[in-house]
Amino acid sequence: MKELLQQLASYNVWATRRIGDVILTLPEEKCNQELPGSFPTIFKTVLHCWDAEAVWWQRVKLQEHTIAPSTHFNGTMKDAVNGLLHQSKQWEEWVHQVPERMLDHVFQYYNNKKESFKQPVSQIIIHVINHSTYHRGQMITQLHQLGVEKLPATDFVVWSRKK
Repeated sequence: MKELLQQLASYNVWATRRIGDVILTLPEEKCNQELPGSFPTIFKTVLHCWDAEAVWWQRVKLQEHTIAPSTHFNGTMKDAVNGLLHQSKQWEEWVHQVPERMLDHVFQYYNNKKESFKQPVSQIIIHVINHSTYHRGQMITQLHQLGVEKLPATDFVVWSRKK
């Protein structure tokens, strides 16, 4: 299980970097242009991904009160992409060094509605990476809508071929 989680965490950093590199070539006004999707702009989609990875990180680290980075964020698109990438790297580094028994550890957390749940850490890691993958797909669609033609492949299989 640990080897798979390590691969997924490394893949997540790679894919985030690839799409982030494309996003950072856009002018700020394109990043804030309203488009159909779960979040109305690429900027807000990146912030949502960063928030999710950070909040889950805090939960796994057993922080009682979680804080989403966007709560007090006033930075640029570059700052947001770098924040997300930094958070993804934290997950990657942690998964590579954590003892395997910690991945099976069942912990209790509260969601945003104050509902209590218990799950193993390994399931949360899979959820975090799956969630980011889902929203990267939405960013690809948003980039298409903005007329960006040269987009990187961010599929797991592409990453695994390059290993």
